[in-house]
Amino acid sequence: MIDRGVSIAFEPLVGRLQTLLEQAGASPFTAEVIARNCAGCERDGASSHGVFRLHGYLDSLRSGTVDGAAEPVLERVGPSFLRVDAANGFAQPALRHAQPVVDGMLAETGIAVVAIKDSHHFSALWPDLEPFAVAGFVGLTMVVGGTRVVRPRGAAEPVFGTNPIAFATPVRGASPIVFDLATSSMSHGDLQLARNASREVPPGTGTDRDGRDTTDPGEILAARGLLPFGGHKGAALSFMVEVLAAGLTGGAFSYEAELEQGAARTRRTGQLLVLIDPDRGGGGFAARIEQLVAFLRESGMTRLPADHRYRNRAQAERDGIPMTDAIAEIFADASLSSDA
Repeated sequence: MIDRGVSIAFEPLVGRLQTLLEQAGASPFTAEVIARNCAGCERDGASSHGVFRLHGYLDSLRSGTVDGAAEPVLERVGPSFLRVDAANGFAQPALRHAQPVVDGMLAETGIAVVAIKDSHHFSALWPDLEPFAVAGFVGLTMVVGGTRVVRPRGAAEPVFGTNPIAFATPVRGASPIVFDLATSSMSHGDLQLARNASREVPPGTGTDRDGRDTTDPGEILAARGLLPFGGHKGAALSFMVEVLAAGLTGGAFSYEAELEQGAARTRRTGQLLVLIDPDRGGGGFAARIEQLVAFLRESGMTRLPADHRYRNRAQAERDGIPMTDAIAEIFADASLSSDA
């Protein structure tokens, strides 16, 4: 039994998550990738994509919606273009399987386009890109959210998932700049956390069943009435994600993925990654970005993307990951150890 008033180290949390995922049907490889992903999000303060997501993973595995032992099929269709059929598995293990081929393409041509289909992505996107940025590459990725929870102004029904986009760039002498954002006004996970905490959300977040603006996250969730951020601009970006992460990859659009609803919370959609070696453009890239970052900070932008995440990470590595209700539950609830 874990005392909720204490912290927990990273590796024990990974180990517990991996055990539960394996018991639900994930292979050891898949379980470790997903466990480290969840624990990493929790460590970095992204609780909406951390241990909070475990039940969704377990439901998908136990219901058979996701193949926890899927073997991705890789097809290099051009010098810089890799198709990945995730075979109805999770996206992160599929990307890990593709890593050697991606590394080879970047070494040969300086660019890699990775089109993943038939994959389930249920986490933040920044963990997919940060390792590439640490290695010196610029990266862009996007994924179709799957569940139709976004209803732009004027739409009679929800039409998009939260359809997130992430971007990463190396910075000389510093950690990479990495941002990850939903094209909806708020991530679906954050909206659920707000409901669970009986906390109102800002005006403009979403609408109720009658299409009226509301600050009640429960009403927004019930209506699937999230709004895109920035009005028509966010809706346009969400459409772009559908085109690139589903149309280009061969994965399902949001409205198609929902037809496979079943008992699980994850959806089989698609993901696109574009990775670039910036030094092919003439060298000195990371130093140039260092100059840009210095200018922004000197201009008063004291917080840039990923700053908060890196601070949380440093504190967690020093003091442990704060014990949340979600973390305490996975250690205390014996029912989570059941295959039933």
